[in-house]
Amino acid sequence: MSKLAIVNGKLADPAGQALGSGVILIEGDHIVAVGDVPVPDGAERIDAAGLVVAPGLVDLGVFATDKPAFHFGGITRAALMPDQSSPLDESGLIRQATRTGKPDFWVHPIAAATRALKGTELAEIGMMQAAGAKAVGTGRQWIADSGVMMRVLAYASGLGLTVITHAEDGGLAGKAVATSGETATRLGLPHAPACAEAMAIARDIMLARVTGAAIHFRLVTTKAGFDLVRAAKAEGLKVTCGISPAYLFLADNAVTDFRTFALMSPPLRSEDDRKASIAAVADGTVDVITSSHDPRGPEDKRLPFADAAPGMAGAETLLALSLNLVRDGHVSLNRLMALLSANPARILGVDAGSFARGSAADLIFIDPDAPWIVDSERMAAQAGNTPFDRMPVQGRARRIMKGGVFL
Repeated sequence: MSKLAIVNGKLADPAGQALGSGVILIEGDHIVAVGDVPVPDGAERIDAAGLVVAPGLVDLGVFATDKPAFHFGGITRAALMPDQSSPLDESGLIRQATRTGKPDFWVHPIAAATRALKGTELAEIGMMQAAGAKAVGTGRQWIADSGVMMRVLAYASGLGLTVITHAEDGGLAGKAVATSGETATRLGLPHAPACAEAMAIARDIMLARVTGAAIHFRLVTTKAGFDLVRAAKAEGLKVTCGISPAYLFLADNAVTDFRTFALMSPPLRSEDDRKASIAAVADGTVDVITSSHDPRGPEDKRLPFADAAPGMAGAETLLALSLNLVRDGHVSLNRLMALLSANPARILGVDAGSFARGSAADLIFIDPDAPWIVDSERMAAQAGNTPFDRMPVQGRARRIMKGGVFL
């Protein structure tokens, strides 16, 4: 097997407390040692030239596989949501999805919890796991039938799979496109109260308690939601949650002037909830930061606000926007890499996202201070629907390695 030694890098180990130094030794497609270790004879030296060396990003919950955007953003693994043109509800579709990224990145499909994601009849979860599914998901929708959701959790628990759920009570959310408040009222938008999130989380935590299942709330965006997750964690339940940068850096007033690029699902929240989201990242309540990458072209976005499709192209901006949390002192760079790499890999049950011996040699070289400007018209993604258009940011991946090979 080929041997590589990465030298002269600043090591952002998700398990560490501060940036380290030393060598990363790679044999074949796995890491074999990190730190103050000798470079073996015959190993090829790779000079990181003072850049930050970190595990490749593991993006937990994308809606499209997008090679140019993933490479720009330093994403080496993506968990693909079941909401595809043909929902990922049978083993053949799962096998096909696992191949879509090769050889450029890893795709880990999330199996649909119910047939056609309709929330009524369980899909063949066990067969999809055998075909390569790494988790079970409810998709963009909350499963309203508590009996169905309990069966999903119980079945997934028996298979050792985490259930990834959408946290929004559909009975309250309905066709709302905004959070109830001053902005929605002023614009005359269909809106729903923010408590729709907490109500969904409360129900699903109760069912997770009964079944002993592991549950991941893909996006939690309100103070009330974070309070419920904190309490569940304190109780010892297998509960985790995630967030995307839009909810950390934008509030509901971003939809002023009917900006469809700021139409999200769930919708953007109040400024108080945005601040609560930052606090939840800082105190460890949030486990994962995801891009929720969902490229949408003009046919989906250049419509009246209530008719447009939700979502944003987030893969390219995930790293740069998340680095703001480090610069503002909310988390260390090592902790950020846990949020972006180690924790999502753990939830998916893959040996990646860390510097541990035996972990996949998926690495990125980061220049954390590199300035650039987000430009929706020049993004590498399939579409440039970003609410951060024209925003100056800092930080990007300069090199990306998958399985011991630079791309």
